[in-house]
Amino acid sequence: MAQEKTNVVLFIDDAEQPVAELETPIVFDFDTRKLTDGDHTLRIVSRAPDGREGIRLINFTVRNGPSISIEGLKDNATVDGSFPLMINAYDKGSHKEFVIEGSETPRTIPVWMWVIILIITGWSAYYIITYFNGLPY
Repeated sequence: MAQEKTNVVLFIDDAEQPVAELETPIVFDFDTRKLTDGDHTLRIVSRAPDGREGIRLINFTVRNGPSISIEGLKDNATVDGSFPLMINAYDKGSHKEFVIEGSETPRTIPVWMWVIILIITGWSAYYIITYFNGLPY
């Protein structure tokens, strides 16, 4: 006699209609492209052949839409007057090809990098000046 299998029913968030009803063990291709970006909960309800039920909740975040990058304003910042914002939104494209145009976010050079550049430039200028001043003509 074949053993009866446990069934699982998958729900997204508080939906009453299941995404899928499957027999275990299974490998399920979970397509998040139909979900809105943001926080969601996968609710898995298992039903044993004898009628017992189990439940498991898994929280996850969907981020399918274009990524948004902003420079010039941070979360919960206090601002006054006018200031520049650099905003970029780009999509990762299809998984079959790599699109380089628009996939990188331009950023300003941070102050610490300018300091390092100035120190190296100053040291180089000092070295060149002292080297050529010590040579006989």
